[in-house]
Amino acid sequence: MKTKALIFSLASAGMVALLTSTTTPMKPIKQLLQDQVNGGHTPSIQYMFFDTDSILFEYHAGQKNVAAQEPVSPSTRYHLFSVTKTFTALAVLQLAQEGKVDLNRPVINYLPEFKYDRRITVEQLLSHTSGMPNPLPLRWIHLEQEHAAFNRNEFFDGIFQKNPKTDFEPGVKFKYSNLGYVVLGQLVERLSGMSLEEYISVNIIDRSGIDRSELNFTLDTSTHAVGYQRWLSFNNAIFGLLIDKPKFMGRKEGDWKPFVPFYNNGTAYGGLFGTGRSLVKYAQRLLDMNSALINDKYKDILFTEPVINGKPTGMAHSWFKGTLKGNRYFAHAGGGGGYYVELRVYPDLGVGSVVLFNRTGVSDQRFLDQADAAFISEKRIDQANYRTLVSTS
Repeated sequence: MKTKALIFSLASAGMVALLTSTTTPMKPIKQLLQDQVNGGHTPSIQYMFFDTDSILFEYHAGQKNVAAQEPVSPSTRYHLFSVTKTFTALAVLQLAQEGKVDLNRPVINYLPEFKYDRRITVEQLLSHTSGMPNPLPLRWIHLEQEHAAFNRNEFFDGIFQKNPKTDFEPGVKFKYSNLGYVVLGQLVERLSGMSLEEYISVNIIDRSGIDRSELNFTLDTSTHAVGYQRWLSFNNAIFGLLIDKPKFMGRKEGDWKPFVPFYNNGTAYGGLFGTGRSLVKYAQRLLDMNSALINDKYKDILFTEPVINGKPTGMAHSWFKGTLKGNRYFAHAGGGGGYYVELRVYPDLGVGSVVLFNRTGVSDQRFLDQADAAFISEKRIDQANYRTLVSTS
């Protein structure tokens, strides 16, 4: 297994990883992950911890299909939901790098049909500081058999008409908005002359070295995990008010209520399907110096957190910011009916992580704070676990 990228990243940050008595053994991380399945919190889980060269630790447990008793595998794909936003944001930054869009110019300069405040800039959409409204998106889904006839622009024209006002003046505060990313998807299509799906496939998926069967915008039920909602749960009780349960959910399977195959209406903010390993490859390429995806200048912009009235917003351009044991990270969660995913990178350490569940998640749970703590100590990679990973891989 290659370790040079991790060694280089630690050395370049001026850090020396030392074996200490405070290290965490391997068993607790496996127990933490397995307990998610054994404790009835999810039918399946996938977790990976990686550097820029390799997956250092990988764990799969549970079932992709409860009724069929089919186990999860590395080729199992999940709805990625809002993790898709990081791809859309990267697409916009790529276009900015090419000189096709000025992030500080108003959106209306590129999309004359834009109906919201004429002062809203592209950068404000990227950083969720535009004031764009954010209606509850859980019901914005359609069945697999409806997808060929579905027109997302027509659908969102209706949503824009029903939500015509911004929540505040642009640039005065932070508020997450799925609709802002719908507009960014339209911007990518207008400026590139390609569909959003094809642009991201050519300029991000292919350039990350990811096979399109691993990560794309097309639902493949043969490799896809069935999404579930726990039968005895608050979410299941309220879903009847939020979605058409007879249409979008099947009969109870043990402790779980399954979702039937569906698409998210908002491709730009939540349309990707993929494996955990595909997200690893994507994040590895983002961590690279002189990345094949974006140059260092625009990568710095991608991971720059806006400050409004002297207060950081908590989010860069589609990547939430946080710290774990003194190490900064950038992350995004993706959640909705039947699935929950988290992707994270620690740029100063040159490592990252991903976790995927085929159960409903509707908030940013920061599960990776628990899992990654097995490998990360104060300002360093936990050397005891890292040595164990290398010797057993």
